[in-house]
Amino acid sequence: MLSRMPARKRASARVTTRTGDGGETSLFGKGRVRKTDPRITALGDLDEAQSVIGVARAMVTKSTLGGQLLALQQGLYVAMAEVATPRQDLTRLKTRLDTAALAKLDSALEELKKRTPIEGRFVIPGEDRVSAALDHARTVARRAERSVVACVDAGSIDGEVLLPWLNRLSDLLFVLARTVERSRRARR
Repeated sequence: MLSRMPARKRASARVTTRTGDGGETSLFGKGRVRKTDPRITALGDLDEAQSVIGVARAMVTKSTLGGQLLALQQGLYVAMAEVATPRQDLTRLKTRLDTAALAKLDSALEELKKRTPIEGRFVIPGEDRVSAALDHARTVARRAERSVVACVDAGSIDGEVLLPWLNRLSDLLFVLARTVERSRRARR
């Protein structure tokens, strides 16, 4: 008979630290910044994009689309780490967005566009729940991109790969929404 090993106690995360009560927060480094810092605004927008993609992913559960959305969320975590890390500390990051990550989004976009012709028209979101959630995610990703552009323009972060990656992210969310709509129409 096998005996059970005692479970290792995990340290509980401190949710309430009270260190931000005065309007400051930490980046991935030693310094603290005001919560109105453009990097914190960008991080909030990226976090919201992450959450809205999660809503769409929860609607499709175990599917190819669910896997694609999870991969996008994982990419957003890397993007958030880059925004949260002061330039002098970027070597601390184990993973960064690179040209391979950008090429992966480009490849996914091209593959989807072959299967789903995109009409040259304005889209009114809401044809179904999943495509509406994807369109919502796209608009939040566009806002996040604008926030990150402000940080790049201020010189606080490098946008060489980050900006094109975020731009492709919202493009991909748009095409995914159209793909979902088309597949639902085909099943009717």
